[in-house]
Amino acid sequence: MNDITTFVFDVDGVLTDGSVFVTNEGEMLRTMNIRDGYAIKAAIESGYNVCIISGGSNEGVRIRLRNLGVNDIHLGTPDKVKTLKEYADANSIKRENVLYMGDDIPDFHVMKLVGLPTCPQDASPEIKNICRYISHVKGGRGAVRDVIEQVMKVQGKWMEYFNGKHD
Repeated sequence: MNDITTFVFDVDGVLTDGSVFVTNEGEMLRTMNIRDGYAIKAAIESGYNVCIISGGSNEGVRIRLRNLGVNDIHLGTPDKVKTLKEYADANSIKRENVLYMGDDIPDFHVMKLVGLPTCPQDASPEIKNICRYISHVKGGRGAVRDVIEQVMKVQGKWMEYFNGKHD
């Protein structure tokens, strides 16, 4: 965790609990954890890169993430490996400095490319088997907050962020 400069997150099952509420009009609604959002904002304001790579494409998700300060949002991504490589190359990020949190098979190959593959407590067994850190928290319930907080604490930046200007 000492060398992490970049957080990459999947959406469904990581930033959400994987549930989708479908309205009579066919709109699909998701819920996100406020504490996850707070940690994302803290990471960005502390100088970390934050990137979202998801196969799903929901404009509400994009709006929520933009409001948190996330600029690198890749929704509707059919090839997560290609997207991660392009993102890392374009931003001169070494893959060994990347923490990726995924929860299911579509994340498998991209997670094998990063320095710190992580997952929520309720991830699929195949994903858990390749992770170097498994959160004690389920997806959509604070798993993102957990990994961000762990990295920032190891690097001495967690409480530093809150001292003074972010009370």
